[in-house]
Amino acid sequence: MGLTYDRIKEKLTEKFGGQVSNFEEPYGMLCFEVPKDMNLKVMQFLYDDDELRFRFLTTLNAIHYPDNKGRELAIVYHLHNMVDNVRLRFKIYVDITKPDVFTATRLFEAANWLERETYDFYGVNFIGHPNLVRILNVDEMDYFPMRKEYPLEDQTRKDKDDEMFGRGGSAGYGTVKTEDDTTIAESEKDNVGDKLI
Repeated sequence: MGLTYDRIKEKLTEKFGGQVSNFEEPYGMLCFEVPKDMNLKVMQFLYDDDELRFRFLTTLNAIHYPDNKGRELAIVYHLHNMVDNVRLRFKIYVDITKPDVFTATRLFEAANWLERETYDFYGVNFIGHPNLVRILNVDEMDYFPMRKEYPLEDQTRKDKDDEMFGRGGSAGYGTVKTEDDTTIAESEKDNVGDKLI
């Protein structure tokens, strides 16, 4: 029988006790949480253990939770055991004012560019990374564009039609009811013939 999520949980709990927590299986994939200073220890254990064999880093990224004080940034690792075709995901949370995490580049070569991208977009500082510089954005950029720190759109713009963005009538446009009680933009009334009331 192949490797099961129950066996993975059992081995992680034996090794790390309650430090590995919040086990869940959303969408059929094992997910758990690890303290930020243990990310490398847990990855090394998952890699080295002869039964677990998680030796492929599928991806890593970050998520910004602005309302999660002291845990605003989540760094998410996806690992794959190719022998048993088992995948798992684990998260670590860091304070956005000190987003320091140990690099995984000594264990996984693929972590190099993935960590650079995560730094570039979220500002996560991967301690020990051999070349932690921006990878996609210009070097002069003084902010991290994927953080939820700015409005989604420019509220001063006048060149957008609110009807197109589902926000109700905008200047120059109104709505009209048809006989069957549907609402259409006033600008479209010429296209529906005599069905207007």
